[in-house]
Amino acid sequence: MFSRRSLIFLLLMVVVGLNLRPAMSSVAPLLTRLQETAGLTAAQAGLLTTLPVLFLGLTAPLAPLLALRLGSERALSTALIILATGLILRGLPLPGALFIGSAMAGGAIGLGGTLLPALVKRELPASADLVTGLYTMALCLGGALGAGLSVPLTALLGSWQASLMSWSLLALVALLLWHFSMPSQPSGTITQPEASGLMKLLGQPLTWYVMLFMGLQSSMAYVVFGWLPSLLVSRGYTEAAAGWTMAVSIMFQLVSALTAPWLARLGRDQRPALLFVQCLTASGLWLLLMAPMAWKWPGAILLGLGQGGSFSLALSLLVLRTANSRLAGQLSGLVQGGGYTLASMGPFLVGLQLQAGATTATITWMLITILALCSGFALFAGRNLRLDNLHGQLIVQRY
Repeated sequence: MFSRRSLIFLLLMVVVGLNLRPAMSSVAPLLTRLQETAGLTAAQAGLLTTLPVLFLGLTAPLAPLLALRLGSERALSTALIILATGLILRGLPLPGALFIGSAMAGGAIGLGGTLLPALVKRELPASADLVTGLYTMALCLGGALGAGLSVPLTALLGSWQASLMSWSLLALVALLLWHFSMPSQPSGTITQPEASGLMKLLGQPLTWYVMLFMGLQSSMAYVVFGWLPSLLVSRGYTEAAAGWTMAVSIMFQLVSALTAPWLARLGRDQRPALLFVQCLTASGLWLLLMAPMAWKWPGAILLGLGQGGSFSLALSLLVLRTANSRLAGQLSGLVQGGGYTLASMGPFLVGLQLQAGATTATITWMLITILALCSGFALFAGRNLRLDNLHGQLIVQRY
């Protein structure tokens, strides 16, 4: 049974998690409209979808430093303040505000997304991987809300600017709840490692395997967040239909996001689960982008199941591959920092390809190739190995 403290933490984790995807998924259904009304080229649209992911990756390694100075709880409050500010800024009629606000939102998500896994490991160490599934489910739900409500909010509020700014309200609600109810750090608990430990982690091949898996699977997620509706519109979908198709796909991420860690926990080797979800993702992409449009719902479902499971398992690796919350926080910063920086290249590459006149089929096969490469790193990241500190030395051991 969970204690009252643990239940409050779980609720707060879900509320914060709901805020870590709408900043990106809410833009995708409006991307065609932005290109028409704001005069964005395909390359500029690609930059708009890339900036949040790039800054997510650049700021993630800073999260341990911010937590060391402010404490993990106040550092997360700071991230929510930056997120709300960025979401408001991107809708203001100021030169470059759309891009600057998007970058700020991505940076805030990088901080928050890095801080939460370490907090989960600290608050619920025995169930950290399973609780990560619940956290991932909250991320997926937030992404689905952003994708599905973006166009309706534009119609309701009268402009895409107001639609994009409205998501700041959700961030402000999360900020208030977290600030007044956040759990205090237990006395004597050390949650952040020293800088020298970061270099030791970078010297471990396991760190790189997990990082590269995280980056490649995330690149697929942000291509979907950034470009799936536009690719569907090019196939003949309406703007609203493309947004809802993406929303349905993200909703099905909820199922696999919650169940994948349970399935992975049945054994200490996560490779079968990791490969399975990559196959689901590839199948869903092919059905949505290359098969007849009658297959759109099976494609959306398979894509959602694959991506939800893939991301949930990637986050689970941060706790499964570490022996304590200190290493989990350190690995989280490195893996999410390097991984998301790599992932940012995915949306930008799609934008460049569209600018050059690439067909949807060409883009689809490029994405499937990336998934195949991701599966290769999954074979190394999914082994039953764990990083641990033993007598001041960082070692890799079976568990």
